[in-house]
Amino acid sequence: MDSGKRPRHHAAVIPAEFPAVAAIGRRFFLGSNLTMAIDEAFLLARPPVERRRTYDARDTMLYALGLGVGAADPCDPAALRFVYEKDLAALPTMAVVLASPSGWLADPALGIDYMQLLHGEESLTLHRPLAPAGELVSATRIEALFDKGAGRGALLYTRREISDAANGEAVATIRTGYFLRGDGGFGSKSAGAPDPHPVPGRAPDATIDYATRIDQALLYRLSGDYNPLHIDPTVAAKAGFDRPILHGLCSYGLAGRAMVELLCEGDPARLRRLDVRFAKPVFPGETLRISVWREGRGRAAFEATSLDRDLVVLRNGLAEVRA
Repeated sequence: MDSGKRPRHHAAVIPAEFPAVAAIGRRFFLGSNLTMAIDEAFLLARPPVERRRTYDARDTMLYALGLGVGAADPCDPAALRFVYEKDLAALPTMAVVLASPSGWLADPALGIDYMQLLHGEESLTLHRPLAPAGELVSATRIEALFDKGAGRGALLYTRREISDAANGEAVATIRTGYFLRGDGGFGSKSAGAPDPHPVPGRAPDATIDYATRIDQALLYRLSGDYNPLHIDPTVAAKAGFDRPILHGLCSYGLAGRAMVELLCEGDPARLRRLDVRFAKPVFPGETLRISVWREGRGRAAFEATSLDRDLVVLRNGLAEVRA
């Protein structure tokens, strides 16, 4: 018998197909109350969620378009390499949307108050450059929990290992941090969560501005994140926003674009790692300024600011590049 199973609860099956996951997300955002108290031992013992994904040049180009590549100048050679099948290259941050078990934390058996879950951190380490087409397999598990106390929420970290389906070669490791606003007080440790990467107090060494489109979320979601928060005004209102917000991973992808341009001389294969904390939501149509502080030894700190609201939206960024 599987020791990680609690037979007294009936787990909802989270399908691999994104539209079905979106329906589950919609149900939770609209106020369904199907969660229970967190059981840390149960969550840490859960077997990994496995996914397989075949992707092709069309997916790679669609992801780049979702990040606004080519919007400023569709004839720019630096943009064409990500949106034109001739000599196509993949943006490295596309790894975060490939073989993703999107929506799996909405399973009521996990005991998480999904309505109160916030995507707080993202960390991507690429073990090799991402190919523009291929077949990948992934395994995602809950790696750690930290209890901030009753009424103060909790932190949950997952780890996803992505490998090449053909030969088993490691492609990427993705760590994601979530703030569980409604789940504190279950008795876990409170100390030991990862420390944020500091940003220097001096002026940045380089900046770049990206103007997002008013319809950016409509395009980015076609790469796999069908959460209705990013398209449905009713859902956005129930979450406390006056209109749908841009995907956090779209902002993250824009930071990745900036690192390729500012640190990698336009070569996406050189980006090895990209970590960030999500500070504030971004609204489609805003302009983001991404600032970089070079630290030497192939490392840099970065953050992103919404120029429209003069707010830091991505903070504690860390990038590592290959020589």
